[in-house]
Amino acid sequence: MTRILVVDDDVTLLRALTINLRARHFDVDGARTGADALRLAATGPDVVVLDLGLPDLDGIDVVRGLRGWSTIPIIVLSARDSESAKVDALDAGADDYITKPFGMDELLARIRAALRRAAPDLSAPVVVTDMFTVDLAAHRVTRDGADVRLTPTEWHFLDILVRNSGKLVGHQKLLTEIWGPAYVDQANYLRVYIAQLRRKLESEPSSPAHLLTEPGIGYRFVP
Repeated sequence: MTRILVVDDDVTLLRALTINLRARHFDVDGARTGADALRLAATGPDVVVLDLGLPDLDGIDVVRGLRGWSTIPIIVLSARDSESAKVDALDAGADDYITKPFGMDELLARIRAALRRAAPDLSAPVVVTDMFTVDLAAHRVTRDGADVRLTPTEWHFLDILVRNSGKLVGHQKLLTEIWGPAYVDQANYLRVYIAQLRRKLESEPSSPAHLLTEPGIGYRFVP
C-alpha cells in the first residue's frame, strides 16, 4: 500500500486529508510540526504532502532537510500563492506546488504523477558523457564515480532530455509531462530545475556542455 505523509498544523484539514486518502486506499501518517515531519519521513513514506506554515519550522526548511538525504517526492500544499513562494519551494527541492484552497481530485492527480515519476523503467539504457553517467533503468546518476542525488522532479526533467538526446525539447512539452497541462505557462519552473541540474552535473554550470538552453524555446541534451 502506498504510504503518504501529510504535514499540516491545521487539525481539521489534516483529519480531512487523512480520511479522504485512506478512503482511496492509501496508508497515511500525519504530522503537525516540522520536527515530526522529519522524524516520520525517516520511516520511508512514498510521498510527502507538506504545508509551509508550520509552528516550529518553516516548510522550506523541512524541504531542505529532507533533500539532504532523501529523493522522496514532496508536494507542497500551501496558502502562499505568490510566484516567489513557489520558486523558493521548488528551488529548495520540492517537486510540486498546490495552492490552497484546492480540489481533492487535483491533489490525487498530483500524487499519482509524483509516484509515476519515481517509478523505475527497467528497459531503459545507460548514457555516458565525459562528466557523468545516467542509468535510466536504475534512476541513477554518477559523477566521478560517486552517486549524484537528484530530486524526483530533477530526475524526470533529466530523463526527458536524455531520452530525446540531441533533440530540442520545448518548454510546453517539458511542463506538460512533468507538472501537467495547467503549468504550460510556468517556464520559470524549468529555469529553476535546469540550474539545479547544471550545478550538480556540469563542470562549468554557467557554460554547460551537455544541458543546453535554446533561448525562448526549450532545452537540449548533448552527450
